[in-house]
Amino acid sequence: MKKNNVELSNKPFEIKDCALAALATGKSAQNLKELRDLLLDIDANSIYYHFWGGQLKPRFDDPEYHNDFASWTRHALHDGTLAERLSAIDPTDFQNLEDLRTEIVEIIEERLDENDHIPWCEPDEKFHFVTSQIVVFNTKKTIEDPRMLVKTIPNMTRSSIFYHFIDARRRTPENIDDFRAWLKGFDGQYNFLCDMISTIDPFFATLTELRKHLYNIVKNYFEGE
Repeated sequence: MKKNNVELSNKPFEIKDCALAALATGKSAQNLKELRDLLLDIDANSIYYHFWGGQLKPRFDDPEYHNDFASWTRHALHDGTLAERLSAIDPTDFQNLEDLRTEIVEIIEERLDENDHIPWCEPDEKFHFVTSQIVVFNTKKTIEDPRMLVKTIPNMTRSSIFYHFIDARRRTPENIDDFRAWLKGFDGQYNFLCDMISTIDPFFATLTELRKHLYNIVKNYFEGE
């Protein structure tokens, strides 16, 4: 099937939306060693939530730290050094959550070795591990022609951007976003566009910023054809 001289994929892009449901694990840490010990075998979805869950929460300003572990070590344990190290972690640098888990644990263990005492927090400031489950909604909207992305992306909700650009990395065989996974099905026609999209780091931007950046890349690409 062809349209405007573009070979169309037989499979349309299905636009979906989502919610990230937070679930209590009943596990909490009051000091850095307890945090390390729990991290060793906590559900991987908990690590996912504490890195990515904040993306779906309303943000009125830029967060000081980019994941819950960094924020807790700074505000509850008052360890700015460790907080900076943990905040610098970009989860997109890791192939999977297990590799990310290993990195967090190694950073904490390094800090434990540097300290003569184990930092504790007040009882009411414990770190409570939360796990997550993604709930997916079918919007029943589809697109067949990649050019339609120009009009579609600005109207996608923040949570839809989260599902297709962030959560997709757990689902797609190449650990990439749904947009690139779909565009790669057009026999190489959009390899350059995929390369441009691959430059977007979704972690250090809000979903609104991410949507705008994605839109600008797609818009400039098709306007320049």
